[in-house]
Amino acid sequence: MQGVDNSSKQAEQFRLLQAQLRDRWQGVDLFDSDDYDILVIPSVSLDQRELLKIQGFLNYEERLLFSLIRLRHPRTRLIYVTSQPLPPIVIDYYLQLLPGIPFSHARDRLLLFSTYDSSAKPLTQKILERPRLMERMRQALRPEKSYMICYNSTLLERDLAVQMGIPLLALDPDLLTWGTKSGSRKIFAECGVPHPDGSDSVWNAEDLGVAAAELWERQPQLKRMVVKLNEGFSGEGNALLDLRPIKNVAPGEASHAERVAAISDRFSSLSFQAKAETWENFSSRIPELGAIVEAFIEGEHKRSPSVQGRIDPNGEVEILSTHDQILGGPDGQIYLGCNFPADEVYRLRLQELGLRVGRNLAKKGALERFGVDFIACHHPEKSGEKWDIQAIEINLRKGGTTHPFMTLKFLTNGRYDSSTGLFYSQQGRPKYYVATDNLQKERYVGLLPNDLMDIIAHQRLHFDTSTETGTVFHLMGCLSEFGKLGLTSIGDSLQQAEEIYNKVVKVLDEETKTRPSASYSASYPSPPIAWSGKS
Repeated sequence: MQGVDNSSKQAEQFRLLQAQLRDRWQGVDLFDSDDYDILVIPSVSLDQRELLKIQGFLNYEERLLFSLIRLRHPRTRLIYVTSQPLPPIVIDYYLQLLPGIPFSHARDRLLLFSTYDSSAKPLTQKILERPRLMERMRQALRPEKSYMICYNSTLLERDLAVQMGIPLLALDPDLLTWGTKSGSRKIFAECGVPHPDGSDSVWNAEDLGVAAAELWERQPQLKRMVVKLNEGFSGEGNALLDLRPIKNVAPGEASHAERVAAISDRFSSLSFQAKAETWENFSSRIPELGAIVEAFIEGEHKRSPSVQGRIDPNGEVEILSTHDQILGGPDGQIYLGCNFPADEVYRLRLQELGLRVGRNLAKKGALERFGVDFIACHHPEKSGEKWDIQAIEINLRKGGTTHPFMTLKFLTNGRYDSSTGLFYSQQGRPKYYVATDNLQKERYVGLLPNDLMDIIAHQRLHFDTSTETGTVFHLMGCLSEFGKLGLTSIGDSLQQAEEIYNKVVKVLDEETKTRPSASYSASYPSPPIAWSGKS
């Protein structure tokens, strides 16, 4: 009973802190203004067993380093905490991107802390286990002018915000259910957003078999279904169930019980997106995370666009960006990268659907970032609207599309125009980019951040603040061990952004050509063509 009381008390303290955001909020860009202390907690507070499927996941704490560009405001101070110390050369790289700010001035306003703990626990948990570290962080902050940002908000982040005594600019963890697979489906249904037929959450393999049979009975034409862990992410918790080998028990051919039995037998043959995943391991997670089944959208001409938005503390919803996502993996469901913006043939439609979702979330009390992933299928034979847009899931966290867009915004100080779906620099030039977290090749293993900096400088691959084009690199901590790197290539057209991206890959391949080469199934594919709306 004492634990329940403490939890309620903490939740109330958290809500009081969050109310400070509404009291201070005067416009959507207040927290991009001067004279604030920003505590950045880049903890990837997701299911750790699922995270272990991602190579170099600990280095994903580097994805929020774009926040350092906020130091372009001469009175902003920033505290950045990581599990292991960041290489000084990586910090210097970001600070050198700041236009018009002396390097030393920005460096003096940046404090770096580390837990010196590389264990497979969320960073926020590591911080909470170190009260002396928290006290040093607390002493560095001005409570009345401080707020905390994170990658995703859980009870851990809520606990840390309460203990630090500063508001968290993120979702209340009590609302996390709306970012699960089943929660997303409920939101889509409530606000009339098209989405595939599917099930509610189930909590064991037996009920999953029943849910799959019922879905097949509602949709007899189905060839495949997607089985999803309710709290999976980046496609890592997805598997594909092929119904064609058991067409003898299709609706009309067998009884419901026979169909359930046949589908249950097929679970051991699921096609998993994550490497080395097995049905035994996958099914063991269902009682903990829940699972759903969903109709697989067939089609020869499919894309995976997304829309990103923000809900401010006053409940106003703003669309920030749209992207065409690049997916890979065995069945094309693993997030690898993105193009900005999404194709003009549907990006305004994405904005409209995103606003519906955002306003629904705002009514439920959601705050800050949200994203909605879609599947877009081209049907050239149809008259009128030739793109069928189906919503797949909601992300209530900073995702793979967040850091490239915010990097562009902070570097150019430009604006997103919702009437066109384009982003314009202060000079009025539309800007485009290709971004990835997954440029990964065996031949890159062993490259140190210092080596990468040498290559960037010698080959002039860096971002040029005068032209506002070039490449910004991230995830440099993954490079030596995993041969993995993230980058955002920015251009004045999508074609130019792709050319810049191609040049980076070509240069890195040339610089490592003496190393033994091996293809990686997770490697980012060749940059996609600049879509014109024609399939």
